[in-house]
Amino acid sequence: MAQVLEFKLPDLGEGLTEAEIVRWLVEVGDVVAIDQPVVEVETAKAMVEVPCPYGGVVTARFGDEGTELPVGAPLLTVAVGAPDGEVSSPSSSSAAPSASSSSGSDTDPGSGTESSGGSGNVLVGYGTGAPAARRRRIRPVRPDRVVADPPVSGAPVAGTPVAEVLVAEAPVSEGPVPVVSPLVRRLARQNDIDLRRLAGSGPHGLILRADVDRAIRAAEETTTAAPAAQPQAQAPAAAVAAAPNGVAAAADAERIPLRGVRGAVADKLSRSRTEIPDATCWVDADATELMAVRAAMNAATGPSAGPKVSVLALLARICTAALARFPELNATVDTEAREIVRLPGVHLGFAAQTERGLVVPVVRDAHTRNAESVGAEIARLTELARTGRLSPAQLTGGTFTLNNYGVFGVDGSTPIINHPEAAMLGVGRIMPKPWVHQGELAVRQVVQLSLTFDHRVCDGGTAGGFLRYVADCVEQPAVLLRTL
Repeated sequence: MAQVLEFKLPDLGEGLTEAEIVRWLVEVGDVVAIDQPVVEVETAKAMVEVPCPYGGVVTARFGDEGTELPVGAPLLTVAVGAPDGEVSSPSSSSAAPSASSSSGSDTDPGSGTESSGGSGNVLVGYGTGAPAARRRRIRPVRPDRVVADPPVSGAPVAGTPVAEVLVAEAPVSEGPVPVVSPLVRRLARQNDIDLRRLAGSGPHGLILRADVDRAIRAAEETTTAAPAAQPQAQAPAAAVAAAPNGVAAAADAERIPLRGVRGAVADKLSRSRTEIPDATCWVDADATELMAVRAAMNAATGPSAGPKVSVLALLARICTAALARFPELNATVDTEAREIVRLPGVHLGFAAQTERGLVVPVVRDAHTRNAESVGAEIARLTELARTGRLSPAQLTGGTFTLNNYGVFGVDGSTPIINHPEAAMLGVGRIMPKPWVHQGELAVRQVVQLSLTFDHRVCDGGTAGGFLRYVADCVEQPAVLLRTL
């Protein structure tokens, strides 16, 4: 007889307590291999493919796409250890042990993981590295024994046990919906758009946001053009609806839940402004020499020439040098112990705007890297952020953040500190401006630098010294070379 094991949503790490189901990667009746990804979920920090530690036949899925599940909630059940062509139902194995989903501990010996083909690996949300096996469909012999997807969110499939099955060797004909962007999926869900009915205009049929927007407009035009069956009463233009917190809003106002990445950003920014007494100082700097040095680096040829170096990579290297001189800003505050904790290494975060919202990937041990190494890591993390594939570990643990808002075409800003860090350096756009250079008026490449710092860890003199050193390195890169 097969043993039906329950796989629960594992601890995804970094204090995350829930996740939203974005896309199921398997269906009821599929055969899955050990550590094969079975569902794609979205946490407050990243998109994660969750692997199943069991190999067998999927007998039930719990939760529809768009459903939020807490850690420890059932994800699916898998029938393992069945003789060839025979699987028992979830109901017939109600006493079967379930999979342990706690992070940092091995599977309970009583859960039957080893005896039933489980990997025994500790899952932290992003897989164990095993390649995904080819999906195979279980075809029931009798048509009255077809198992359907769960009709209600969070409810198991209620169907006749699959007692006799045949494994089809041909691959599944229907593939996943060709969508990469989580924003596109969310927009489609919010507007009841069936992505499987859309023809993508992107490469290889990829569904883009423009495709969903066109479908939404078409649906609205159809609704508007439909004749009204009965005249509708006109609501007063000044009609308002009172929100639970007493905030008045128009009755037809759009309400967007603060959850996922946007919710996590809102919580962190609110906590930053609530707990941290921040102050901001700024300075304009002549970046002409820095831009010339970068151009010379990238123009170099020969065996010693490496990959192109970005302005952000140079600024990151300047930041690590400045933090070595002013370690007060590479710190955090332990409010309960009333202590300033100065951190030994620099884990440099950098703000990246994505379709999912603002994220801050972290370059680990940035103080040990040169500009070329920092630039390569920034490029790698930026690509992962763009595709929504950053792991929670790559989005946490920063000690100082660099925010290049100049890419949005603005000159300056007052950054909000990335809690629980102690400071953030903001960089505006670099643009030609009139500047007094060597006693004469000239057109120079000027940038505004702004530093927001936690006034508990240092005073204005330290913050000003840090910012002035950064500006000096921007204006005279030789200053940085002399201190390396």
